[in-house]
Amino acid sequence: MKKLIVVFALAISFVLFGCENAAEKKVVNVYSWGEYISDGSEGTLDSNAAFEEYYFEKYGEEIEVVYTTYASNEDMYAKLKSGASGYDVVVPSDYMIARLINENMLEKIDFSSIPNYANISDEFKGLYYDPTDEYSIPYTYGMVGVIYNSNFVDDADTGKWDLMWNEKYAGRILQFNNSRDAFGTAMYKLGIDVNTNDEAEWRRALEELKAQQPHVQGYVMDEIYNKMESGEAAISSYYAGDFLSMYDNNDALGFYYPVNDEGEIVTNLFVDAYCIPKGAPNKELAEIYIDYMLSEEPAIANAEYIYYASPNKAVYENEVYIEDMGEEAMKVLYPENFNFKANYNKLSYHNLNSEMLALVNGLWEELKISSATGETVYVLAVAIIVALVGYGVFHTIQKRRREKYY
Repeated sequence: MKKLIVVFALAISFVLFGCENAAEKKVVNVYSWGEYISDGSEGTLDSNAAFEEYYFEKYGEEIEVVYTTYASNEDMYAKLKSGASGYDVVVPSDYMIARLINENMLEKIDFSSIPNYANISDEFKGLYYDPTDEYSIPYTYGMVGVIYNSNFVDDADTGKWDLMWNEKYAGRILQFNNSRDAFGTAMYKLGIDVNTNDEAEWRRALEELKAQQPHVQGYVMDEIYNKMESGEAAISSYYAGDFLSMYDNNDALGFYYPVNDEGEIVTNLFVDAYCIPKGAPNKELAEIYIDYMLSEEPAIANAEYIYYASPNKAVYENEVYIEDMGEEAMKVLYPENFNFKANYNKLSYHNLNSEMLALVNGLWEELKISSATGETVYVLAVAIIVALVGYGVFHTIQKRRREKYY
């Protein structure tokens, strides 16, 4: 009986101790883009798991990284604006960072907790969206280009934004499913300042997007991978790093940065950066997490996995990284004779004032409604044609049956 009591007491103690440990287990909640961190697949480093191990070894405590994803800056903003709490780290793009700062939605970062910030090149400090470098730390940067399938697209048609509007490829063209990037394609094509406050210019860009609609197969974000890799679509604009991921699965894909009539690159330049949302429940853990991701091993693993250019000297100066990426990929990510910072202010998206944001959101809704209406009309037209053909076939059969009796 005594043995049973002892065993029972030990079991209760074990359960209570286990529950207490589970309750005390720390969590860092990261909200980022899809396919935007090395995840351990195909022998790569699992960066989040590596951080959990690193934290345990350094602090003697277990921690869990909860990593969830979004498809666009606007989706992320809407989630945070709705009052969703619990996120410790987010990775917005530059113009969205400016908006979040302006709306008091970010915490100031304690840089004394992030010694690896020294790895970030000075070229990526003091940029317009965070001029005092208080709220963000650059993670990646890059440019938007045009991806095309060389099995279907003539080389003579490539080089400019016009390819995205070429009726020759109607039904095989994809467009961004977010307002800023979609309007950007039209504005760069037309030579419009992407940060203009002129309503007429935005409406001009809207008309250009409406003119594109009959040729568009769909408005997409992450769906682009499957559509371009499978050959279901043949043309789309997207981020350079993602092109390299697609190219790994379909070497018929080509890529270029669109130029204007003067031969100058005219496309979006962007920086994505680590930030800490206002009211983050685990700010100190967030800073430890960010600092770890700036260290050499995870920084290189992440850069190699997602194929985006890195502002981190521990990455782009590393000979193994340069060799692993290969000459062609390095040319795409770090184009020669192109000064990123010199072109950044002119070609990057800036935060728009509230009046312009409302206008752009309204124009975007108008475009999507127009698109839905066009699709409905198309479906109805097909249905009517099918019905007419069916009726014609039925009528012909009936006529032939009647003729048998004459």
